[in-house]
Amino acid sequence: MTWLPPRLVRRAVLSPIIPVLTVLLLLTTPVFVPVGAFATRYLPGRLRVLRLFWLLIVWMVRESLTVVILFLLWIISGFGWALDRHWFREQHVRMIGWYLWGLVGTCQRSLGLRVVTETSPGALVVEPYVPSHPMLVLSRHAGAGDSFLLVHLLVNVFDRMPAVVLKDTLQWLPSLDIALNRFPNAFISPNPPAGSGVVDEIGRLAGGLDNDGALVIFPEGGNFTAGRRTRAIDKLRERGLDRFVDRAEALDTVLPPRPGGVLRALDANPDADVVVVAHAGLERLSSVADVLTGLPLEHSIRMAWWHVPRAEIPEDRIAREDWLYAWWERIDTWVEDHLEAGVPDPKVTD
Repeated sequence: MTWLPPRLVRRAVLSPIIPVLTVLLLLTTPVFVPVGAFATRYLPGRLRVLRLFWLLIVWMVRESLTVVILFLLWIISGFGWALDRHWFREQHVRMIGWYLWGLVGTCQRSLGLRVVTETSPGALVVEPYVPSHPMLVLSRHAGAGDSFLLVHLLVNVFDRMPAVVLKDTLQWLPSLDIALNRFPNAFISPNPPAGSGVVDEIGRLAGGLDNDGALVIFPEGGNFTAGRRTRAIDKLRERGLDRFVDRAEALDTVLPPRPGGVLRALDANPDADVVVVAHAGLERLSSVADVLTGLPLEHSIRMAWWHVPRAEIPEDRIAREDWLYAWWERIDTWVEDHLEAGVPDPKVTD
């Protein structure tokens, strides 16, 4: 488990610090902008320093406003007494949607982020007076910010109420720490060991989904890297799962999926359909160094969404594991086909 300050410390110390730092940042802007503009003459990239500084300002301002509004919602709810009511959950989801909309929009305008959606199922969209089903969203995991982009689309495009399994280190961000801990979401340590309770948490979240809910699951368990791929295949061998070893070795751009959480989610919510998500392009931004040297983006982020009705999902456990691997083989092929021509393939190690 990653070390974090106790929740009371995070609320009483970290949350108030963010608005103060934001004010200080804004006060230094008249000084930093000329310095940054001068520095860009000697640094690679087109205005990279100023682009990143603008993203920092947008993030800090939105972080601060979100913290303040979340505090006001807590007061309005009777100092937390009515926070479990549906209206308050809707307001929190809208706040997260506003927060992510600003960050993604800034990345599009200032950093060159271009998201091209190849397919998106109509069944994923929540529309008034049209019956909807809870969704289990199974996504590839690779590159910086794919979970933020995915939740942004679920909230702001498809009007879904997301439940997410996230790395516990994201609780250092007061806005996410406060908003997501108030409602059913789960923070877990990176690469949790067997028996850590993650599968049970996924089942709990899946079982509590409303008809407009969407549980986001990353079956790979972490961002794709060559080192993680090798370790995942070795672990399959150690556990005697020989029927998956050859299939895992044939995967070049994704990690072999871990079926435990997906199977538990399917069992916990028999009414939920599945949406499978593939994306290509973010794997080239897998570290801080990649982000700093890869801006502005010269390639598009491509995405595809596939709707799998519940009737098409096998009931037998072994058949479901094969079904999940078959989807990850399809994602692997899709990613290889959609890496943009002229852009070097990622050489991701750890």
